[in-house]
Amino acid sequence: MAKTSKPQVQVDAQGYIPTLKKKYREEIIPAFLKEFGYKSVMQVPKLEKIVLNQGVGAATADKKLVDVAAAELTAITGQKALITRATKDISNFKLRKGVAIGAKVTLRDKKMYEFLDKLVCIALPRIRDFHGINDKLDGRGNYNLGIKEQIIFPEVDIEKITKIMGLEITFVTTTQKDEEAYALLRHFGLPFKNAKKQA
Repeated sequence: MAKTSKPQVQVDAQGYIPTLKKKYREEIIPAFLKEFGYKSVMQVPKLEKIVLNQGVGAATADKKLVDVAAAELTAITGQKALITRATKDISNFKLRKGVAIGAKVTLRDKKMYEFLDKLVCIALPRIRDFHGINDKLDGRGNYNLGIKEQIIFPEVDIEKITKIMGLEITFVTTTQKDEEAYALLRHFGLPFKNAKKQA
């Protein structure tokens, strides 16, 4: 029994399964088997991880901005953000190797699904004049979503922010095919602009 249940869903001590993880198992997998004609469940692509990256260009002038960015990402994701540092000197930007330039969080499993649920249901709808997200993937089955303002996330207190900052969200899947990755993310609820045309 352990052999069949372990790859599917890992349940924590309270028996909790994130809504989107349950949806993947009960709805998305069957939909993919039908849509792509797969013979095995193991052929169905998975969402492997979600990476949030916030670069702080003004950090060379104000080092506190990196700490603020890390604190905001930690609050948004519920996972401690890591400080990212310059890997080499760039004189044009007055940047020295090792200087803190941003913050990053890599989400997997439960926290990944919880964040995705919040992004789709709460954060994206808060964008002014929102009409969907760009549907272009990277050619390797991954998708990059640029967010212009971190204040779309409810954890960020607009009264306390020191600077409006954008961030990049990268969705990494287990497939190398954009078509499959697009279908997977669409099934998870990402509101692509042309989803209705391609559905």
